[in-house]
Amino acid sequence: MFEVVAFYLFAFLTIAMFSVTVMTKNALYALSSLAAGMIFISAFFFLLGAEFLGAVQIVVYTGAVMALYAFGMMFFDSINDVKESVANPRLTFILTGIVALIVVFMFVGPIIGANAVAHYPINEAYGNTQDVGLVLFTKYLVPFEVAAVMLLVAMIGGIILAGKKMDISITQLSEQEIDNHKTDTEIAKDIK
Repeated sequence: MFEVVAFYLFAFLTIAMFSVTVMTKNALYALSSLAAGMIFISAFFFLLGAEFLGAVQIVVYTGAVMALYAFGMMFFDSINDVKESVANPRLTFILTGIVALIVVFMFVGPIIGANAVAHYPINEAYGNTQDVGLVLFTKYLVPFEVAAVMLLVAMIGGIILAGKKMDISITQLSEQEIDNHKTDTEIAKDIK
């Protein structure tokens, strides 16, 4: 019973997060909901008893989204203030409270259902993590290393391409130069 409730809850939350990713106009909200959706996907692996794949989902994919988040933050104009406006703060508060209660029940559920016994094809001595590690680092070592090198090349290429599009690096400017740069930008907008 707990697995069914958890499955439907995580399915709903995953679809909701990816819907926010697709429908929002704010890139930071899209990246945040994308990371949350990736974490909710890892819950399915934990429900199926594949703890290693769940942890890899969180570390690798959510870590990749956070790296994308960092690149997104670099490209936004962090000098200008962001003004937030919530149309209905009561609805936001109620929905946040409901989600918090659901998360609390999710963590209390396994404690209540501690007598439930699951039968998974896991080696009782050391679990499935060591089996996955043995296969990954023996039979599939070369593809694993090739994928790592490809990700490294893609990351370096992204950094080089991002660096070429920047006219000026704000990190290397003093506070006075940043203020002057802001006024120059505003002047240029007024001229156009």
